[in-house]
Amino acid sequence: MIPMKKPVNRVKRKENLAGWAFIAPTMIAFLILTALPFFIALFLSFAQVSYFKGWDTLKIVGLQNFSDIFQDKNFVTSLGNTFVYVITIVPLSIILSLVFAYCMNGRIYGKKFLRMAFFIPYISSIVAVGTVFKFLFREDGIINNILLNLHILSQPIKWAMDPRFSKVPIILLSVWASIGYQLILFTAAMQNVPVSLYEAAKLDGAGSFRQFWSITLPMISPTIFYLIITRTMAVFKIFGSVNVFTMGTAINSNRSVVLEIYTTAFSKYEFGPASAMSMVLFAIIMVVTGINFVGQKKWVHY
Repeated sequence: MIPMKKPVNRVKRKENLAGWAFIAPTMIAFLILTALPFFIALFLSFAQVSYFKGWDTLKIVGLQNFSDIFQDKNFVTSLGNTFVYVITIVPLSIILSLVFAYCMNGRIYGKKFLRMAFFIPYISSIVAVGTVFKFLFREDGIINNILLNLHILSQPIKWAMDPRFSKVPIILLSVWASIGYQLILFTAAMQNVPVSLYEAAKLDGAGSFRQFWSITLPMISPTIFYLIITRTMAVFKIFGSVNVFTMGTAINSNRSVVLEIYTTAFSKYEFGPASAMSMVLFAIIMVVTGINFVGQKKWVHY
């Protein structure tokens, strides 16, 4: 006896249920760990509540928290610092990663070792790496000794205490720690560029720079766009490297927005203003991301 085939609708229903069951844990985690905290922060940004007295002290204040934070010098300074980090770290890390990837895509010895050496900082703890950088940039550290021996400096720089230079170690640390991940993506993208394009360009008399500008860059533009977006979002949320260099200092010249949010919420226990700061940061990231997506229509070639 030939067994009857199951109805098509029942099979599709089971496949749909299997698909929903597969993504359910991720969706539940997203709702609990991301969506719920976001809407709580959104609500608290328009309210004030005492941490010690509980929800009974909850009071809706409208836009008062937003007005207060923009009159707070610490927040305004941290917002300016964050933009400085974005406009320095993102271009430096992208350009250096691109240059290193282009060099390593050619014929050089020790490719595997170099890739591993560049990738180690990315998988290492930012606190551990930051502590090493903090040691290097001490007043009597290696960096000052090198600059003094080269007669670039006449006296050592107090990197952590001098507002003029306090951002330099943070920028260098963030760039160095991100190069490994970006290097791997750029290398993979360059290896997927058809060799026939380069051969045709050589026949037309194009040099190495012309090939890179007219072939390599357009072909890997989706990767460049992806890294610009993700790196921009990451730098707007910079915390670990800033915290390492800020601890133990009395200056606020290098504080980021996320560090200011953390301090306001968990040191001052002012959850309303802290939530308002987080909403401002969220809005800025959305605007910058939107601008990048608009720009991709002109600069990105799929």
